This record gives sequence, structure tokens and C-alpha cells, in this order.
Amino acid sequence: MVKFMIVFRKPAPNQLEAFENVYNDFLALVERMPLITRRQVNSVLGSPFGESPYYRVLEVYYDDYARMQESLTSPLGQTAGGELRRLPAGAFEMLFAEVYEEGGGSTPNS
Repeated sequence: MVKFMIVFRKPAPNQLEAFENVYNDFLALVERMPLITRRQVNSVLGSPFGESPYYRVLEVYYDDYARMQESLTSPLGQTAGGELRRLPAGAFEMLFAEVYEEGGGSTPNS
């Protein structure tokens, strides 16, 4: 499994409404993109060091890298990407990641 992540920086208070408008338009397009197995939106609360420079993280999951590429280069994927151009330069970062998941929440004691 792989995922495409977009990490959005915290908008300035006077830019919050504009950010939300663009983000909601973008998310509506992402929801219609092909081959997605799961979507996850994370609203950043902070960090162990206090306030975070990040505001939101969108994670879009695919079965494999080829399907992710097909989805991102699809007409809907391209339209969604174009929507992000409405945000100011430096407002987000995009990443691809391979996902390894493990059941349970702790390592057994030896």
C-alpha cells in the first residue's frame, strides 16, 4: 500500500477563510478521483514542542504506486492539483510514502 500526503501549513488568521474555501473545493475533487482505497484528513492540534506550523494533513491511500500514479494523472487528479495552485506559494508540501502496518499497539516483552 502507498499513500499520497499533502501537509498544509497553518494559514495566517486573515487567510483562514480563503484557505478553507480552496481546501473544500480541492477535497470535493479528491473524493471523486479514481482508484483511491482510503482518504484520511488530519487536523493538527499541536506538537510535543507546542504550537505546530502545520494546519492539516491529507492522506490518500492506494493499493500500489502504479494506481496512485494513474489516479494523480487522471483528468480528475489533474483538476484537483490545479485547485491547489489557488493557495499561496509554500502553503503545502506533497509526499509519497510506502505504508507498513502492524496489528496491535505494543511490542511484546521477551
